[in-house]
Amino acid sequence: MTLQLAEQYEDNEQYNEAYAEYKKLYAKNPKDLSIIERLGHLAIVLNKKDDAADYYSKILEFDATNTMAYEQLMDIYAATDRYKYYVYRGNLHSVEQKLEHAINDYKKALLNTQEEKEMVHARFVLATLYEQAGQNMKAIDEYLKVIDYEDSHEEVYLKLANLYLKEGAVSGAIDILERAIKHGFDSENVKENLAKLYLREGMADKALELTSDELTKIQCLLEHGQTKEAFSALESAEKKYKNESKFHSLRAQYYYTVEDYEKALESVNEFDKLEKNSPLSYQMRALIYENLNNEYNAHLNWGKYNLVRGNKDVAINEFLNAYQLNGSDSNLVNTIAVLLEETGDNNHAMEFYEKLIELEPENKTALNKLADFRGNIGDYKLQSEYLERLYELDKKDSITIKKLAAAYEKLRNKPAALEFYNLFLKFGKGDSDYEKIKQKIDKLSNTDMQEDEGLIDKIMKFFNKT
Repeated sequence: MTLQLAEQYEDNEQYNEAYAEYKKLYAKNPKDLSIIERLGHLAIVLNKKDDAADYYSKILEFDATNTMAYEQLMDIYAATDRYKYYVYRGNLHSVEQKLEHAINDYKKALLNTQEEKEMVHARFVLATLYEQAGQNMKAIDEYLKVIDYEDSHEEVYLKLANLYLKEGAVSGAIDILERAIKHGFDSENVKENLAKLYLREGMADKALELTSDELTKIQCLLEHGQTKEAFSALESAEKKYKNESKFHSLRAQYYYTVEDYEKALESVNEFDKLEKNSPLSYQMRALIYENLNNEYNAHLNWGKYNLVRGNKDVAINEFLNAYQLNGSDSNLVNTIAVLLEETGDNNHAMEFYEKLIELEPENKTALNKLADFRGNIGDYKLQSEYLERLYELDKKDSITIKKLAAAYEKLRNKPAALEFYNLFLKFGKGDSDYEKIKQKIDKLSNTDMQEDEGLIDKIMKFFNKT
């Protein structure tokens, strides 16, 4: 009854009474956004702008993407508080993914306040916006200004460190996290991140002093050459960490260090079970195989490592090196063919698809690739040969039958073309070209045609004459 009464008061323009009723409803349902929205609207009608601002801010607590709430707050503060006006306008532009507009708004917000707390907030958001826009150096500049204020937070230091790493400045990241600890932000998160950076830079002794993580300690011992201590720690940690991939990578590192390569490979396999297709798996295997003088598997794993990391050209080069050592691995040949095709080197790719069907004569994908390629360059004779091989593998495949008929038609081999077009009618029901093929058969049946030797054959004959 209270909701109906509130709506009735509002309809009758009895806004004070409606406002009071909605407040009663809000007390019972403080998470009902429709009630909060009505209270915000009525507060503006009644010129209770502070109350309205509270209600619209409450809406944003529940729904940070509510554009109406931002617009109302902008209207409320347009004439009274330009800092808040630009902050809410910046947030609206951020929600709308208009990052450059949001950045400009927060710059203007900074020009409209002298309050330290507001400046810290605005600079932090501005830095975040720069980061989202991929302007890392500008983001770094703003985060550096934030940590100059007393009212800062360890998250700022961590964000700064991450940005320095993105820019390849490991020393800058280390410096920032050292400053964080110096300024009292010595949480486990900060210390562990710093310890990892120390390890990355070969400062295992400093990392060991800082870390409290058991596995990181083992890594420090290995990096510091304390293999006996590391092995003892690995044995103690096995029960607790046997289901964690890092444990197995450390065990692989230990066995690699003591040159027990078979056990190192076993540990890599255990790691791989927990982290499928990780570049680290391939990197560790490549290093192990190099030490075993197994060049083929070393190149193969360096290829996979670079492929996972997105370095296709380097991967292709490694795979080609592996192929020179072992040309009978059909998986490798297929991988090379696919990668060459993806990088636009179609002629080279087809060479490897041809090698693939030498190894796997019934590989339908390779035969299809070769048939399509030959058809595209006008070599219909060789295209028909590949399609014939596909047809022998599956004599009911309507797509192959249709392609084969079209190839024979281009070769002006009327009997073969009609044979396969009629065969298509038997197996191709439901195909979008079905009716067209029926018409083509009628037309072809009444057309005189002599078999053509094909474009490639003509070219070869021309060169042979010269």
